[in-house]
Amino acid sequence: MNTVVEKFFLDKAANRHLDWLESEAIHIMREVAAECSNPALLFSGGKDSVVLLRIAEKAFRPGKFPFPLVHIDTGHNFEEVITFRDKRVAELGERLIVGSVEDSIKRGTVRLRNPLTDSRNAAQAVTLLETIAEHKFDACIGGARRDEEKARAKERIFSFRDEFGQWNPKAQRPELWDLYNTRVHPGENMRVFPISNWTELDVWQYIAREKLELPPIYFAHQRQVIPRNGLLVPLTDLTPAREGETAELREVRFRTVGDISCTCPVASDAATVEAIIAETAVTQITERGATRMDDQTSEASMEKRKKEGYF
Repeated sequence: MNTVVEKFFLDKAANRHLDWLESEAIHIMREVAAECSNPALLFSGGKDSVVLLRIAEKAFRPGKFPFPLVHIDTGHNFEEVITFRDKRVAELGERLIVGSVEDSIKRGTVRLRNPLTDSRNAAQAVTLLETIAEHKFDACIGGARRDEEKARAKERIFSFRDEFGQWNPKAQRPELWDLYNTRVHPGENMRVFPISNWTELDVWQYIAREKLELPPIYFAHQRQVIPRNGLLVPLTDLTPAREGETAELREVRFRTVGDISCTCPVASDAATVEAIIAETAVTQITERGATRMDDQTSEASMEKRKKEGYF
Protein backbone atom coordinates (compact mmCIF):
# COMPACT_ATOMS: atom_id res chain seq x y z
CA MET A 1 0.00 0.00 0.00
CA ASN A 2 1.20 3.49 -0.82
CA THR A 3 2.71 5.04 2.35
CA VAL A 4 0.67 8.23 1.92
CA VAL A 5 -2.56 6.24 1.63
CA GLU A 6 -1.52 4.00 4.54
CA LYS A 7 -0.83 7.05 6.73
CA PHE A 8 -4.24 8.51 5.77
CA PHE A 9 -6.09 5.39 6.92
CA LEU A 10 -3.99 5.10 10.09
CA ASP A 11 -4.66 8.75 10.97
CA LYS A 12 -8.36 8.26 10.26
CA ALA A 13 -8.50 5.18 12.51
CA ALA A 14 -6.62 7.02 15.28
CA ASN A 15 -9.04 9.93 15.07
CA ARG A 16 -12.04 7.60 15.25
CA HIS A 17 -10.51 6.03 18.37
CA LEU A 18 -9.93 9.45 19.96
CA ASP A 19 -13.45 10.53 18.99
CA TRP A 20 -14.86 7.51 20.83
CA LEU A 21 -12.75 8.17 23.94
CA GLU A 22 -13.69 11.85 23.89
CA SER A 23 -17.39 11.08 23.48
CA GLU A 24 -17.31 8.66 26.43
CA ALA A 25 -15.50 11.22 28.61
CA ILE A 26 -17.98 13.98 27.71
CA HIS A 27 -20.88 11.65 28.57
CA ILE A 28 -19.32 10.83 31.95
CA MET A 29 -18.66 14.48 32.77
CA ARG A 30 -22.21 15.46 31.86
CA GLU A 31 -23.49 12.56 33.96
CA VAL A 32 -21.61 13.97 36.95
CA ALA A 33 -23.11 17.42 36.38
CA ALA A 34 -26.62 15.97 36.04
CA GLU A 35 -26.56 13.47 38.91
CA CYS A 36 -24.27 14.99 41.55
CA SER A 37 -25.31 18.01 43.60
CA ASN A 38 -21.88 19.55 44.31
CA PRO A 39 -19.05 18.19 42.15
CA ALA A 40 -15.53 19.52 41.58
CA LEU A 41 -12.85 18.93 38.96
CA LEU A 42 -9.33 18.21 40.21
CA PHE A 43 -6.79 20.26 38.23
CA SER A 44 -3.08 20.07 38.97
CA GLY A 45 -1.69 21.53 35.74
CA GLY A 46 -0.52 18.07 34.62
CA LYS A 47 -1.22 16.62 31.18
CA ASP A 48 -4.15 14.42 32.21
CA SER A 49 -5.95 17.27 33.95
CA VAL A 50 -5.26 19.49 30.93
CA VAL A 51 -7.11 16.90 28.84
CA LEU A 52 -9.97 16.93 31.39
CA LEU A 53 -10.26 20.70 30.99
CA ARG A 54 -10.62 20.30 27.22
CA ILE A 55 -13.30 17.63 27.79
CA ALA A 56 -15.11 20.01 30.17
CA GLU A 57 -14.94 22.78 27.58
CA LYS A 58 -16.51 20.52 24.96
CA ALA A 59 -19.13 19.31 27.43
CA PHE A 60 -20.27 22.69 28.78
CA ARG A 61 -19.05 25.66 26.75
CA PRO A 62 -20.14 28.35 25.98
CA GLY A 63 -21.51 28.21 29.54
CA LYS A 64 -19.43 28.19 32.70
CA PHE A 65 -18.32 24.85 34.14
CA PRO A 66 -20.95 23.50 36.58
CA PHE A 67 -18.21 22.92 39.15
CA PRO A 68 -15.10 24.66 40.52
CA LEU A 69 -11.53 23.52 39.84
CA VAL A 70 -9.66 22.10 42.84
CA HIS A 71 -5.94 21.60 43.36
CA ILE A 72 -4.38 19.92 46.38
CA ASP A 73 -1.09 21.80 46.65
CA THR A 74 1.70 20.04 48.54
CA GLY A 75 3.78 23.22 48.60
CA HIS A 76 6.55 21.18 46.96
CA ASN A 77 5.37 21.38 43.36
CA PHE A 78 7.48 22.31 40.36
CA GLU A 79 7.27 26.07 39.84
CA GLU A 80 6.68 25.68 36.10
CA VAL A 81 3.56 23.61 36.77
CA ILE A 82 2.04 26.04 39.30
CA THR A 83 2.70 28.97 36.94
CA PHE A 84 0.99 27.08 34.14
CA ARG A 85 -1.93 26.11 36.42
CA ASP A 86 -2.65 29.73 37.34
CA LYS A 87 -2.29 30.89 33.73
CA ARG A 88 -4.72 28.26 32.44
CA VAL A 89 -7.32 28.97 35.14
CA ALA A 90 -7.15 32.70 34.35
CA GLU A 91 -7.62 32.00 30.62
CA LEU A 92 -10.71 29.89 31.33
CA GLY A 93 -12.14 32.38 33.80
CA GLU A 94 -13.12 29.55 36.16
CA ARG A 95 -12.91 29.39 39.97
CA LEU A 96 -9.92 27.60 41.53
CA ILE A 97 -10.00 26.22 45.08
CA VAL A 98 -6.57 25.33 46.48
CA GLY A 99 -6.29 22.89 49.37
CA SER A 100 -2.90 23.31 51.04
CA VAL A 101 -0.92 20.51 52.68
CA GLU A 102 1.02 23.28 54.45
CA ASP A 103 -2.25 24.40 56.09
CA SER A 104 -2.94 20.81 57.17
CA ILE A 105 0.51 20.67 58.77
CA LYS A 106 -0.20 23.91 60.64
CA ARG A 107 -3.54 22.51 61.85
CA GLY A 108 -1.79 19.37 63.06
CA THR A 109 -3.86 17.02 60.88
CA VAL A 110 -0.72 16.16 58.89
CA ARG A 111 2.42 15.33 60.81
CA LEU A 112 5.77 14.81 59.14
CA ARG A 113 9.10 14.07 60.76
CA ASN A 114 10.61 17.00 58.86
CA PRO A 115 7.95 19.24 57.22
CA LEU A 116 10.61 21.09 55.24
CA THR A 117 12.06 18.08 53.42
CA ASP A 118 9.83 14.99 53.86
CA SER A 119 7.67 13.89 50.93
CA ARG A 120 4.18 15.34 51.15
CA ASN A 121 2.75 13.16 48.41
CA ALA A 122 0.86 10.71 50.64
CA ALA A 123 -0.21 13.59 52.91
CA GLN A 124 -2.32 14.93 50.04
CA ALA A 125 -4.99 12.38 50.99
CA VAL A 126 -5.62 14.16 54.31
CA THR A 127 -5.82 17.60 52.69
CA LEU A 128 -8.07 16.29 49.91
CA LEU A 129 -10.50 14.80 52.45
CA GLU A 130 -10.46 18.04 54.43
CA THR A 131 -11.18 20.05 51.27
CA ILE A 132 -14.02 17.72 50.31
CA ALA A 133 -15.52 18.02 53.80
CA GLU A 134 -15.10 21.82 53.95
CA HIS A 135 -16.87 22.40 50.62
CA LYS A 136 -19.22 19.41 50.91
CA PHE A 137 -18.25 18.00 47.51
CA ASP A 138 -20.11 14.80 46.66
CA ALA A 139 -17.99 14.03 43.59
CA CYS A 140 -14.44 14.84 42.51
CA ILE A 141 -13.56 14.42 38.84
CA GLY A 142 -9.96 13.35 38.28
CA GLY A 143 -7.58 12.36 35.51
CA ALA A 144 -6.45 8.92 36.74
CA ARG A 145 -6.18 6.22 34.09
CA ARG A 146 -6.28 2.44 34.49
CA ASP A 147 -3.02 1.93 32.57
CA GLU A 148 -1.02 3.98 35.11
CA GLU A 149 -0.71 1.46 37.92
CA LYS A 150 -2.06 -1.89 39.20
CA ALA A 151 -4.33 -0.42 41.89
CA ARG A 152 -5.79 2.09 39.45
CA ALA A 153 -6.54 -0.75 37.05
CA LYS A 154 -9.09 -1.96 39.64
CA GLU A 155 -10.83 1.42 39.76
CA ARG A 156 -14.38 1.94 38.52
CA ILE A 157 -15.18 5.07 36.51
CA PHE A 158 -17.47 6.16 39.36
CA SER A 159 -15.39 5.11 42.36
CA PHE A 160 -17.39 5.05 45.60
CA ARG A 161 -15.73 6.39 48.77
CA ASP A 162 -17.28 5.87 52.21
CA GLU A 163 -17.88 8.49 54.92
CA PHE A 164 -14.19 8.27 55.87
CA GLY A 165 -13.12 8.92 52.27
CA GLN A 166 -11.79 5.37 51.99
CA TRP A 167 -11.79 3.17 48.91
CA ASN A 168 -12.67 -0.51 49.16
CA PRO A 169 -12.03 -2.31 45.84
CA LYS A 170 -14.42 -5.10 46.94
CA ALA A 171 -17.30 -2.68 47.58
CA GLN A 172 -17.57 -0.95 44.22
CA ARG A 173 -20.70 -0.72 42.11
CA PRO A 174 -21.26 -2.49 38.76
CA GLU A 175 -21.14 -0.29 35.65
CA LEU A 176 -22.98 -2.38 33.07
CA TRP A 177 -24.00 -0.76 29.77
CA ASP A 178 -22.43 2.55 30.85
CA LEU A 179 -25.04 3.00 33.58
CA TYR A 180 -23.65 4.65 36.70
CA ASN A 181 -25.04 4.60 40.24
CA THR A 182 -24.16 8.01 41.67
CA ARG A 183 -26.23 7.92 44.86
CA VAL A 184 -24.34 8.66 48.06
CA HIS A 185 -25.35 9.36 51.63
CA PRO A 186 -24.23 12.58 53.36
CA GLY A 187 -20.49 12.39 53.99
CA GLU A 188 -19.88 9.83 51.25
CA ASN A 189 -18.53 10.84 47.86
CA MET A 190 -17.53 9.68 44.41
CA ARG A 191 -14.22 9.99 42.64
CA VAL A 192 -15.00 10.04 38.93
CA PHE A 193 -12.45 9.23 36.22
CA PRO A 194 -13.68 10.16 32.71
CA ILE A 195 -10.42 9.12 31.02
CA SER A 196 -10.10 5.75 32.80
CA ASN A 197 -10.00 3.91 29.47
CA TRP A 198 -7.33 6.14 27.93
CA THR A 199 -3.68 5.17 27.69
CA GLU A 200 -0.68 7.48 27.97
CA LEU A 201 -0.40 7.29 24.17
CA ASP A 202 -4.06 8.27 23.77
CA VAL A 203 -3.48 11.31 25.99
CA TRP A 204 -0.53 12.51 23.93
CA GLN A 205 -2.32 11.91 20.63
CA TYR A 206 -5.29 13.91 21.94
CA ILE A 207 -2.96 16.70 23.09
CA ALA A 208 -1.51 16.78 19.57
CA ARG A 209 -4.92 16.78 17.89
CA GLU A 210 -6.35 19.50 20.14
CA LYS A 211 -3.10 21.52 20.17
CA LEU A 212 -3.16 21.75 23.98
CA GLU A 213 -0.54 23.76 25.84
CA LEU A 214 1.43 22.05 28.63
CA PRO A 215 4.00 23.04 31.27
CA PRO A 216 7.47 23.14 29.63
CA ILE A 217 8.93 20.41 31.87
CA TYR A 218 7.02 17.80 29.82
CA PHE A 219 9.45 18.47 26.96
CA ALA A 220 13.17 17.68 26.73
CA HIS A 221 15.43 20.12 28.57
CA GLN A 222 18.75 20.17 30.42
CA ARG A 223 18.50 19.43 34.15
CA GLN A 224 20.82 18.37 36.97
CA VAL A 225 19.82 14.85 38.05
CA ILE A 226 21.14 12.16 40.39
CA PRO A 227 21.10 8.52 39.17
CA ARG A 228 19.52 6.52 42.02
CA ASN A 229 17.91 3.07 42.08
CA GLY A 230 17.31 3.09 38.34
CA LEU A 231 15.71 6.55 38.42
CA LEU A 232 16.95 10.06 37.64
CA VAL A 233 16.23 12.14 40.77
CA PRO A 234 16.07 15.90 40.08
CA LEU A 235 18.68 17.84 42.04
CA THR A 236 16.73 20.26 44.26
CA ASP A 237 16.82 21.50 47.85
CA LEU A 238 14.22 18.82 48.64
CA THR A 239 16.13 16.07 46.83
CA PRO A 240 19.86 16.73 47.32
CA ALA A 241 22.62 14.34 46.42
CA ARG A 242 23.40 11.77 49.11
CA GLU A 243 26.86 10.88 50.30
CA GLY A 244 28.79 9.28 47.48
CA GLU A 245 26.37 10.49 44.78
CA THR A 246 27.25 12.90 41.98
CA ALA A 247 24.80 15.07 40.06
CA GLU A 248 24.92 14.97 36.28
CA LEU A 249 23.61 17.40 33.66
CA ARG A 250 21.30 15.33 31.45
CA GLU A 251 18.70 15.95 28.79
CA VAL A 252 15.43 14.82 30.34
CA ARG A 253 11.67 15.33 30.33
CA PHE A 254 8.90 14.53 32.79
CA ARG A 255 6.28 11.95 31.85
CA THR A 256 4.16 12.87 34.87
CA VAL A 257 4.28 15.74 37.36
CA GLY A 258 3.73 15.66 41.11
CA ASP A 259 5.46 16.44 44.37
CA ILE A 260 9.13 17.24 43.75
CA SER A 261 10.16 14.81 46.48
CA CYS A 262 8.91 11.76 44.59
CA THR A 263 8.72 12.68 40.89
CA CYS A 264 11.59 11.92 38.53
CA PRO A 265 12.22 12.79 34.88
CA VAL A 266 13.33 10.29 32.23
CA ALA A 267 16.25 10.59 29.84
CA SER A 268 14.81 11.89 26.57
CA ASP A 269 15.50 14.23 23.67
CA ALA A 270 11.80 14.44 22.73
CA ALA A 271 11.20 18.18 22.52
CA THR A 272 7.90 18.14 20.60
CA VAL A 273 4.54 16.44 21.06
CA GLU A 274 5.16 14.39 17.92
CA ALA A 275 8.52 13.15 19.25
CA ILE A 276 6.92 12.25 22.59
CA ILE A 277 4.20 10.28 20.79
CA ALA A 278 6.85 8.31 18.90
CA GLU A 279 8.76 7.67 22.14
CA THR A 280 5.62 6.69 24.08
CA ALA A 281 4.53 4.25 21.37
CA VAL A 282 7.57 2.04 21.97
CA THR A 283 8.18 2.38 25.71
CA GLN A 284 7.66 -0.75 27.82
CA ILE A 285 7.71 0.93 31.25
CA THR A 286 4.63 2.62 32.69
CA GLU A 287 4.95 6.32 33.41
CA ARG A 288 4.64 5.83 37.18
CA GLY A 289 7.06 2.90 37.12
CA ALA A 290 9.62 5.08 35.35
CA THR A 291 9.14 8.27 37.32
CA ARG A 292 7.65 7.84 40.80
CA MET A 293 9.86 7.04 43.79
CA ASP A 294 6.87 6.52 46.10
CA ASP A 295 5.53 3.67 43.95
CA GLN A 296 8.78 1.73 44.32
CA THR A 297 8.43 1.18 48.08
CA SER A 298 6.17 -1.85 47.49
CA GLU A 299 3.79 -3.17 44.85
CA ALA A 300 0.86 -2.35 47.14
CA SER A 301 1.91 1.22 48.00
CA MET A 302 -0.63 2.92 45.72
CA GLU A 303 -3.48 0.64 46.82
CA LYS A 304 -2.68 1.34 50.47
CA ARG A 305 -2.75 5.11 49.86
CA LYS A 306 -6.01 4.87 47.91
CA LYS A 307 -7.67 2.97 50.76
CA GLU A 308 -6.69 5.86 53.02
CA GLY A 309 -8.38 8.42 50.78
CA TYR A 310 -5.68 9.21 48.19
CA PHE A 311 -6.80 10.32 44.75
